[in-house]
Parts: sequence; C-alpha cells; structure tokens
Amino acid sequence: MSTESDAWTTDPVTLRDVVLDEEAMQARLGDCPALERVWILSLLGRTREAIAEGRLLLAQSTERFRPLLVLAQAYQRQYQWHEAARLQEEALCLARSLTREALVRYQIGRRLFDEARYKEAAAEFEWAHDLYRTAGRQRLANISRQAMDRAREVADNS
Repeated sequence: MSTESDAWTTDPVTLRDVVLDEEAMQARLGDCPALERVWILSLLGRTREAIAEGRLLLAQSTERFRPLLVLAQAYQRQYQWHEAARLQEEALCLARSLTREALVRYQIGRRLFDEARYKEAAAEFEWAHDLYRTAGRQRLANISRQAMDRAREVADNS
C-alpha cells in the first residue's frame, strides 16, 4: 500500500515497512479490501497467509496490476526474490502510465535493496524518482530520492 499512518511506517534505514501499532493493524484486517488484507498479513509477518490469499486474489482479478505488486511484496518478505521479481516484471509490463511504472520501479528498488544489490537498487529508485517527478508527483519523487540516497550510501560503505 502507499500511504503511511500511525500504525506503520517505512524504516529509513532498511527501507522496509514496519508495524508501529500491531493492535491497530490487526483491527484493520476485519473490514479491509482483499488487496489491503494481503498487504497487512504480510506486514504482520503472516506471509504464508498473505501469499495464499494473494494468489487467490490474483487468480480472481481482472485488473492484475496491484495484486501482482502486493503478492510480490509478500514473496519479498519471505526472501523469495525470484518469485517477487517475476511478479514485479509482469506488473511492469502492465503499468501503462508514468506513475504506475514509477511504483513498480520503486518496488523493484526495495527488493534489490533487500537483496543487498545496492547499486542496482539506487538505479531503480532514481528511475522511479524521474518518473514521479515527470508525472508531477513531487512527494513520491522525494521518497524515491531518499531511497536512492540511502541505497547509494550503503553501496559506498559496502
């Protein structure tokens, strides 16, 4: 999902989404859309459930873009890089707009960062930054730039 709240945040060091209020996140599971449910399950560390529900959601979806990305995030949290990459590449083929392509590039960057492929991650974040900036999405461009800077910092110190 794309906006932070008091219940979760993105750690600026690891670039991973982390739960701040587990009770609030658990409470959201009861009445949220299926797409958000997969993401929350993954965030809560219930990745097997997230993957099972994500696969079902993807199989039932006529619009595959977001289900692909949410399922990819679940696989990524289980360190299943190949499966996450495969889903992200399919989402990239379905992007069809600057902001959607930027979202996929940002997610690919986060996966590469998790894989300790920092220079490649920085390149994806830079690409996301440029796409978001071109699309007029300044806040998302700034987030991508911060991720790019973090990836470069880690790469330089590795």
